[in-house]
Amino acid sequence: MSEAKQYYVYIMSNYTNSVLYIGVTNNLLKRVLEHKEKSNSTSFTSKYNVDRLVYYEIGGDVYEAIAREKQIKKWRREKKDLLINSFNPKWEDLFDKLT
Repeated sequence: MSEAKQYYVYIMSNYTNSVLYIGVTNNLLKRVLEHKEKSNSTSFTSKYNVDRLVYYEIGGDVYEAIAREKQIKKWRREKKDLLINSFNPKWEDLFDKLT
């Protein structure tokens, strides 16, 4: 029997927490590492030095994850900040806690 896939909606920020990037992936460690290594030098996250994982949530359905990503992207910045604060009040880089 195969293992159920997990999907992650995640938020990355830069050093000063002035820029947010919201994404969805099925491999959070790999995806965050790609942001940290700036594997695509022309990407938004590379351009704005967005390399800190500050929020994530896990789900089992890819369509729900994509819908949630779109929902969060539409929110005002204040609501996104509240979401992050409820999960990670110090806005720490959560990447090391995943490994």
